[in-house]
Amino acid sequence: MLKTPIGRTLSTSAVVIIVAAIGIVVLVLRTGGGPEQLPNAGGGVEVVRPDSHRLDDPPDAAVTFVEFLDFECEGCRAAYPIVEQLRTEYGDRVEFVLRYFPLPGHVNAERAARAVEAAAKQGRLEAMYRMMYETQSQWGERRTPADDVFRGFAQELGLDMGRFDSDYADPETAQRVRQDVEDGVALGVQGTPTFFIDGQQVPVYRTEDLREALERALA
Repeated sequence: MLKTPIGRTLSTSAVVIIVAAIGIVVLVLRTGGGPEQLPNAGGGVEVVRPDSHRLDDPPDAAVTFVEFLDFECEGCRAAYPIVEQLRTEYGDRVEFVLRYFPLPGHVNAERAARAVEAAAKQGRLEAMYRMMYETQSQWGERRTPADDVFRGFAQELGLDMGRFDSDYADPETAQRVRQDVEDGVALGVQGTPTFFIDGQQVPVYRTEDLREALERALA
């Protein structure tokens, strides 16, 4: 959640407050009133692309839930258990889609995205996705590259290390991450986490806002 240029300045649009008493996480992502209708996704801009990663992809999904995220973002880490709970409750009816949006001010965010993408090429997307959030305190908010840390995660997951190293360094992997960022910027994403439900950007002020938005969409 940094202010940093990505072709233009990305302003902070996500503030996360963790209330310790009962572990309630309140996400404040937007200052507007209701969901923002996206502009027509012309010019190659898509909320969900055919090759976007699905964490849940039920055959008869009635609703699509998309999160633009940064694995180094503390707000995304705070939102992670909320999204996981929603997946548990709605994963049989809702398509949950992950899209990368590493903020340039985070030294390891783009590296983390490439590590997840490299793991996805070996069928271990979700395992690496979970590991990134569960270990964020170990490598996040550092000023030194965490390439070796992420390589260690790949070893823990039993990945083919030769292939992982090749995919991690492959320009096509970096381009895959950039494509998500470019789509996000074009769609008005200004910070992380940012959520879309059925093509509408959803402002979140309370832990229940995403659930309520899903219920409305399913209704």
